[in-house]
Amino acid sequence: MTATRFPAADGAMLAYQDEGAGLPLLCLPGLTRTMADFDYLIPHLPPLRLIRMDYRGRGASDWTVPATYTIEQEGRDALALLDHLGVAKAAILGTSRGGLIGMVLGAVARDRVLGLCLNDVGPEINRDGLTRIFDYVGRNPAGKTYAGFAERLSRSPGFEGVPMSRWLEEAEKLSIETPDGLRLRYDPALREPFLAAFDGPPVDLWPLFDALAGLPLALIRGANSDLLTAETVEKMRARRPDMQVAVVPGRAHIPFLDEPESVTLIRAFLQGLS
Repeated sequence: MTATRFPAADGAMLAYQDEGAGLPLLCLPGLTRTMADFDYLIPHLPPLRLIRMDYRGRGASDWTVPATYTIEQEGRDALALLDHLGVAKAAILGTSRGGLIGMVLGAVARDRVLGLCLNDVGPEINRDGLTRIFDYVGRNPAGKTYAGFAERLSRSPGFEGVPMSRWLEEAEKLSIETPDGLRLRYDPALREPFLAAFDGPPVDLWPLFDALAGLPLALIRGANSDLLTAETVEKMRARRPDMQVAVVPGRAHIPFLDEPESVTLIRAFLQGLS
């Protein structure tokens, strides 16, 4: 399906897909990712209205300027998309950065959020995971072919039992094969705000998490994640004993969302909302 685009408040054209009917589920991808993050999950979803988007600077959306590549702006863009579609309230499934955006929306636009499911992210982000992202964000993958990139991805630590066919899919989602080599599917200038945040003072995200009190909440964690630790999950559970939690074995950051544990939790989360 070809993505449609709509104008954000500053005129940037942002890509999205809106398909199905029923409970609206807004899917928000990771930092350098696109709406294709959720392709693996789609066959396992119950009937619903699935809304996906590419953030500005990613995928089929316009590149803007580094100063606009922020969680706050991306949250405003997500609300603008819901407004554009006439959706008053939506459940949110947020992968990594998408989960942080979901927490922001739950805090500042609570009346628009039916519930939040976090994929391998929480209010404490482990420095080791950020350091790994620091190593690649904004840099074109080495080599010239998807096959070579897939082979390198297959050596990603913490992932077990993943077939090469899946890594090839990932290579194609993350890059574009050109005669001059692989190119990113996002604006390399995304590295600038990431580095500014990486080098800046730590931000306390627990108030955002606590602001979700009363909203249905679910969490998926890769058992080998270097971004979301088991200790952080326990702190989250202590604050929200009602939070649904699934741990996916053989996965680091991030689970693909078609694992049995992921699918079972997401379906239970959605069933609770409907």
